[in-house]
Amino acid sequence: MARRRLHGLQRVLGVNALFSTAYGNVGSSIYYALGLVASFALGLTPIVFVIAGFIFFLTASSYAEATAMYPEAGGSSSFARRAFNEFWSFFAAWGQMLNYTITIAISAFFVPHYIGGLFWEPLRTAPGDIIFGIGVVVVLAAINVFGAKESTGVNVTLAVVDFATQLLLVLIGGILVFSPDVLINNIEWGVAPTWKDFLIAIPVAMIAYTGIETISNMAEEAKDEAVTIPKAINRVVIAVFAIYAALPAVALSALPVVKQPDGSYQTLLGVSSENGGYAGDPVLGVVKQIHLGIFQGAAEIYVGLLAATILFIATNAGIIGVSRLVYSMGIHRQLPNKLRELHPRFGTPWIGIIIFSAVACLAITTGQADFLGNLYAFGAMLSFTIAHVSVIKLRFRFPDFPRPYLGPMNIMVRGVNIPIFAVLGAIGTGLAFVVVTVLHLDVAIAGLGWLAVGCVVYPLYRRSQGLSLTETVSVAVKEQVTEGEAAYESVLVALEPPIYSAAAVATAVRLAARRRRGIHILVPIPVPSSIPIDAQMPEQEGVAQAMIEQARLQGGKLVTGRWIKVRAGQAGGMIVQEAVDLRARAIILSLPRQRQGGNIFDRGIETVLSERPCRVIIQSDPDSRKPSVAERLAKAEVPL
Repeated sequence: MARRRLHGLQRVLGVNALFSTAYGNVGSSIYYALGLVASFALGLTPIVFVIAGFIFFLTASSYAEATAMYPEAGGSSSFARRAFNEFWSFFAAWGQMLNYTITIAISAFFVPHYIGGLFWEPLRTAPGDIIFGIGVVVVLAAINVFGAKESTGVNVTLAVVDFATQLLLVLIGGILVFSPDVLINNIEWGVAPTWKDFLIAIPVAMIAYTGIETISNMAEEAKDEAVTIPKAINRVVIAVFAIYAALPAVALSALPVVKQPDGSYQTLLGVSSENGGYAGDPVLGVVKQIHLGIFQGAAEIYVGLLAATILFIATNAGIIGVSRLVYSMGIHRQLPNKLRELHPRFGTPWIGIIIFSAVACLAITTGQADFLGNLYAFGAMLSFTIAHVSVIKLRFRFPDFPRPYLGPMNIMVRGVNIPIFAVLGAIGTGLAFVVVTVLHLDVAIAGLGWLAVGCVVYPLYRRSQGLSLTETVSVAVKEQVTEGEAAYESVLVALEPPIYSAAAVATAVRLAARRRRGIHILVPIPVPSSIPIDAQMPEQEGVAQAMIEQARLQGGKLVTGRWIKVRAGQAGGMIVQEAVDLRARAIILSLPRQRQGGNIFDRGIETVLSERPCRVIIQSDPDSRKPSVAERLAKAEVPL
């Protein structure tokens, strides 16, 4: 019997892919978090980042344990569903929605600051930064509605370049400007900063460490998830902590705290652009103070453009996060189905994308970076606290449930292994949530108002559906229709929808007839990055299934088939893996006529040819377009 995989999600992401994606999100926040924290913490900014980093370590441990237990998308929302009930799952998800929405707003708002710091000063101040930031959100929202594919390779490359740049900046700054004496003189205990501002700075600094939800939300696409997820999270913790513990020290050495004539204290890191500071582009401000001689101009342009690019991608990641979360909440009957409704043509949750992108644009109009940062901390601390409490509850509720990864610092009490890391984490994030709420009236009004809206919409919708607030009910997802298992299949035919290749199937029939073997049809369905990979796509699924049925009519009982959902760039790997699982003796790739935007095999063919486990046949229909140079080089048949 050939080994067959279960239908559904395809686990293809390893440790490096998970780490790079998460660091790309977490690492981007230093470009605005440094200035926000310095405006409150002044000379204690490095210490605040270390304290926040320890809380992040505790939080990452909770996410690693819970995600390894339940490798599914949702993060704290999924944990709360397992530990408590659907209401608390919604409460955590609604807090995450605030996080993603503010991520969109704050990342887009800082893009023009870095561009303006290089080329056009009006972009660093209102209303230039507001208009430009809103434009960024509008453009990316439109792109995500149209379902443009996210380039994983580009994101991974930029994450690596970003980490290397930040590390290089730490090393060069450590040599040229770092001064322990300056750091000591920056501090006036209880005065600069005041204890109130010091306490406020801690939850604000957590902005720099959020993004851990990213790995959790990609859990369903992680291979060997029990191992890769904890490893990826631990790598993120180490890398981020190393940078964020060192870079603020360099920054405060380059831009020290200075006493003003009125007796107040300030560092240009936390001073607005209108007043000659670098709060809007703090990392660029640090580079401008290092003095690199002939490399100064090039270094400023490089860092400024890199920062703008990373923040642009972080904005897009926020929109993708919103789209996936709104779809997931709709599936679990937490929000009206209309919000998760997929566009009939583009297959994206366009209504949810438009609504929450509009909310992000509304947040940008405030023009207040500190307000956005504190509001982000409000939502993040709420989600983190629920995650910690859920891990504690799961230890009591399911003490014998398999835990592939166990967080550090555990104490056995009356037969229950108490997670000390989660207890300390809950205390830390819970207190941070209280501080940011109590000490900021505007944040309290906006944040609690957001929660109030959710707590009104949720019960009204559940009541309209005849559901209680606590029961978990999911929208039924239509199962894929497949024929029974074949004893042994030797020919795998990969077809790209929507064009059916009769020539490819005919070739497979001839090969199978010679060897008296079966034929298996595989139809990859590309899934936009803005929706979960298991999202319902009835139109595309119907087309794929129709192609399989047509192949059965053409090839008879020898033919079986299934469709499979893939992300951009994954089709080739999926085809190779399917061939291995089926012990196929030949792979036939159908190349339909060229369409605008290319086809999903454009990059996949290279993967199949380079990793082929058997003979590969490139089949072009007679009416297809003229073959490309790559196809001609591939010839008609590529032997093993």
